[in-house]
Amino acid sequence: MKDKHSVKTKSDVILIGAGIMSATLGVLLKELNPGLTITILERLDAAARESSNAWNNAGTGHSAFCELNYTSEKPDGQIDTKKALQIASSYELSKEFWAYLVDKRRILPPESFIHSVPHYSFVWGEENVSFLKKRYNALIKDPLFQELQYSEDRSVISEWMPLVMQGRDPYIPVAATRMDLGTDVDFGNLTRAMFKYLASFEGVFLKFYEDVKDLEREPDGLWNLTATNLLTKEKEHHEADFVFIGAGGGSLPLLEKSDIPEAEGFGGFPVSGQWLRCKNQEVISSHFAKVYGKASVGSPPMSVPHLDTRMINGKKELLFGPYAGFTTKFLKKGSYLDLVKSLEFDNIFPMLSAGMHNLPLTKYLIHQALQSHEDRIEALKEYLPNVKAEDWELEVAGQRVQVIKADEDEGGVLEFGTEVVAAKDGSLAALLGASPGASTSVAIMLEVLADCFPKEIKSDVWVSKLKEMIPSFGENLIQNPHLCSKTREYTHRVLNLEKQAPGTVADILPLSQKDELTRNS
Repeated sequence: MKDKHSVKTKSDVILIGAGIMSATLGVLLKELNPGLTITILERLDAAARESSNAWNNAGTGHSAFCELNYTSEKPDGQIDTKKALQIASSYELSKEFWAYLVDKRRILPPESFIHSVPHYSFVWGEENVSFLKKRYNALIKDPLFQELQYSEDRSVISEWMPLVMQGRDPYIPVAATRMDLGTDVDFGNLTRAMFKYLASFEGVFLKFYEDVKDLEREPDGLWNLTATNLLTKEKEHHEADFVFIGAGGGSLPLLEKSDIPEAEGFGGFPVSGQWLRCKNQEVISSHFAKVYGKASVGSPPMSVPHLDTRMINGKKELLFGPYAGFTTKFLKKGSYLDLVKSLEFDNIFPMLSAGMHNLPLTKYLIHQALQSHEDRIEALKEYLPNVKAEDWELEVAGQRVQVIKADEDEGGVLEFGTEVVAAKDGSLAALLGASPGASTSVAIMLEVLADCFPKEIKSDVWVSKLKEMIPSFGENLIQNPHLCSKTREYTHRVLNLEKQAPGTVADILPLSQKDELTRNS
């Protein structure tokens, strides 16, 4: 039993981890119920230091416009668009919520975190060209993709992506799709802005250097969290009625310690990431697009290569990757013992089974980790034939922990997505997994609200407020072209997406906000 005198905070809600998920859930809850008291516990020294950090996050503005791994080809040759439509509609929810926060002046101007950047799918070779054309024909029927363009004309594609086409073999067929509605999001800046807004409320406590070690349910129904303050080295206790575990790769070990039955059988497969970062400003200035290709045979879905224009901490960057790697860490600033410590009686068999079924993936990750700079440049040459090795350097990205679930038929299966695990009584929820992650944070947190606040989310008060914040809440954008068009017009107008031009955030923001971005970078 805990020492009553050691309790540091007692709140309605505790959010573990100061990333985009906790920020989104915290703002939603505070908007829906301003009287709630909320404590945020973060192990590091600031918000958005792990997966939500722009350099660590591989998924900026995922909307399924160009990511080919979201549209698989069935055995009969038909294209399965279900996942792409789901992700595209989920991203619209995120934009609606961000537009609300901007419109109500809750956060920084939109130019500080979101920009219009066209999204392209680009392939070469007859088989891949055939696939892309079938994908285009399948998606163009849906209102979410009605502005998608397709071309096999080399002159057109050269206008779209000049650097990508320079030096390319003229005898190899190519094809591309283009979506001008594409965006780039700096989730680090967005997360920090949302926490700054949250911290302005009474009853919200944002505590850094808090390493949560354990959590248990007390007889009175409260959750008691034991944490170590990394500055004072003192043990602290924090109590709450509801706990959300949004600690990225650190979520699985904490979920296991909660001992809720719903957590049984879950495991994690950690994957590291790396980028090639362009150092040549002339090259950076000559490319303005997110260009996605097809993943190589045997590679995991989250390793789909892309040549990526990014706006990071106010500066235009150009990245290529991600290159995957094998690791036993669950967090970038984690321990190499994380994987071993996550093993428990109920998940050992699922994890071993998933490992046996995915031996080619393990070999692929080890091969990726052992690549030289020359090997990585060779992969980049498929997208930039005239690439110069000296223009690029290696940048270490964040960690991803893919979900492993128990399965009756196979023992355990490895999933490439996100999973909300919630206690039956709604007192605790955890988020596991990775891509598409941050881009669909609003849809995921609405799922948490539905699981953990089922009565409130159906109440007139909450429904009314949710529709104010997210106009398409409760509707199906896939089946409602008029609503889709209307909400897109609203979000693009409020987020200034149609007015933005390539440049730097520092060129746009007032001096005081430039200083803030500098402090946060």
